[in-house]
Amino acid sequence: MENIILVVHLILAICLIGVVLLQRSEGGGLGLGGGGGGVMSGRQAATALGKLTWAFAIAFLATSITLTIIAAQNSAGSSVLDRIGGGPATEAGDSPALPPASDLLPPISGDAPLLPPRAD
Repeated sequence: MENIILVVHLILAICLIGVVLLQRSEGGGLGLGGGGGGVMSGRQAATALGKLTWAFAIAFLATSITLTIIAAQNSAGSSVLDRIGGGPATEAGDSPALPPASDLLPPISGDAPLLPPRAD
């Protein structure tokens, strides 16, 4: 179910981008495009592309919220630290147990030079 909603979400995103790019510029943006007829009027006639843009935008937001709800239900209260094997959260004032410093450093190979040779 999640995959179907995700595919619909991606299709809506592509359609929304396409419909927005097809619309005529109303001027003012970067000083480019479409003439001054009706720019100063308070209300413009709603075009078919404008209505389609609103429909795609509402559907896009609905699928976004749905995917968020599904992701929250799938997480089921688990933490990323629980997934990688970290223990439970420490209490305030407790210091977390750190691994020894030798585990944090990469292994050193005996035949590899520590520094690159200098070119003099």
